[in-house]
Amino acid sequence: MRNKKILITAGPTYEKIDPVRFIGNFSSGKMGYAIAEAAAEQGAEVILISGPTKINISHPNINKIDIVSAAEMYNETIDNFPDVDIAVMCAAVADFTPETCFESKQKRGEEDLIIRLKPTKDIAQAVGKLKKESQVLVGFALETNDEIKNAEKKLEKKNLDFIVLNSLNDKGAGFQTDTNKISIIKRNNTKINYDLKPKTEVAEDIIEQITKCLS
Repeated sequence: MRNKKILITAGPTYEKIDPVRFIGNFSSGKMGYAIAEAAAEQGAEVILISGPTKINISHPNINKIDIVSAAEMYNETIDNFPDVDIAVMCAAVADFTPETCFESKQKRGEEDLIIRLKPTKDIAQAVGKLKKESQVLVGFALETNDEIKNAEKKLEKKNLDFIVLNSLNDKGAGFQTDTNKISIIKRNNTKINYDLKPKTEVAEDIIEQITKCLS
């Protein structure tokens, strides 16, 4: 990875309802941060675009850009993608965001509060349209059903070189854990299954597959 520049998105996004409330998800950012550390240790220059997490990172090869919303992550990713060799879309980006954000805290009342949601921009798909032949683009799919079918659809739709699939049906995989169990699906229909292992080791497996795409 020496002399390579890699962009990694990590963590959740928070979509504001009012000044004190938001719609979010349970992503801790651990997987994305582990990939950033692994790439930096192998000599890559890393741009880490991160949603809100409690993880500290201090490797000198990592430039961390903090964001909160899906829109902010989209803008930072699109701005930085043209200058990198590799991009790994690991963040758990919200699929929907409130149409409007209330200017003041909404008080509890007798009536229901109805919040209308609109879809966010698909960051991986947008990057896939910008992707040059020399660039490597990796996506993630966290699924609860029809895992392989859904991952393969994303692989093609988003113009990815490969996709990392993990399922919430696998114990020890997914959000908030220090371990993960993944499958890597490539464009040539190759599928590699890995055992449950620490996310630090999963990150090394992913970096290994990225270096094969570069060779």
